[in-house]
Amino acid sequence: MEVYGASRKPGRNDMNLVSPELSGNADWSGLLYGIDVVVHTAARSHVLNELSRNPLDSFRKVNVEGTLSLARQAARSGVARFLYISSIGVNGANSRSAFSEKDTPEPWGDYAQSKLEAEVGLLELAKELELEVVIIRPPLVYGPNAPGNFGLLTKVVAKGMPLPLAKISNRRSFISVWNLVDLIAVCLDHPKATGEVFVVCDGNDVSTSELLQKIGTASGHSVRLFWVPSALLKAGVMLLRKREIHDRLFGSLQVDDSHVRKTLGWKPPLSLEEGLRRCFIN
Repeated sequence: MEVYGASRKPGRNDMNLVSPELSGNADWSGLLYGIDVVVHTAARSHVLNELSRNPLDSFRKVNVEGTLSLARQAARSGVARFLYISSIGVNGANSRSAFSEKDTPEPWGDYAQSKLEAEVGLLELAKELELEVVIIRPPLVYGPNAPGNFGLLTKVVAKGMPLPLAKISNRRSFISVWNLVDLIAVCLDHPKATGEVFVVCDGNDVSTSELLQKIGTASGHSVRLFWVPSALLKAGVMLLRKREIHDRLFGSLQVDDSHVRKTLGWKPPLSLEEGLRRCFIN
């Protein structure tokens, strides 16, 4: 099997292809002939300093129009299967019970809304074209030098700062980049993956307090946590207009991955602890 990476920047070897900007007008034809499967991971993701006057429209141009245009061109070029990496945010921001594929989507924010619209569009295209579609919705993906919330937590732990995050009783699901790639490899040609939507995770749900302690163990840093009433912390983040931070630190987001396990016979090869340990191997 030959695997090619597509990026807007020139690669270091012949297996990396220079791709156009992801948009509804992009021409992918020269990159798709002879390709059997497309794994689509690119997207306009969470933007910290949003400058667009219409953020949802900006997300749609890339995540919906760009994705569907790529899928149409892939089908015309003879690509047999299209794997789309979506987001658990399509299900919602916080879970009262573990999210599954059966839940009615409640997309959280413009990014998740655009990912849901792309999912719907892809499944409709699959009915019209000879293209098999597989959709994967991961929660937070962690790995070496990961950006976003995981990267922030690792930096805070490395600095040894005392944190008012002891005794948090939430439960959150995560998935390592190694487990996600393992599932993608299975979905490349598994006959039962066609037309499916899969929510996935490592299978080890932990609280924010436990995650910080596990990051400390994996990275070799001591973690100093102390307790502050959650109501007081919530009031503080509200004053700073950082409700999103509070929800991610104190809210629960669990994933029920029983469907992918039963349908594909797949299980994550790495535990949360082993995934975290690999993040800090030099």
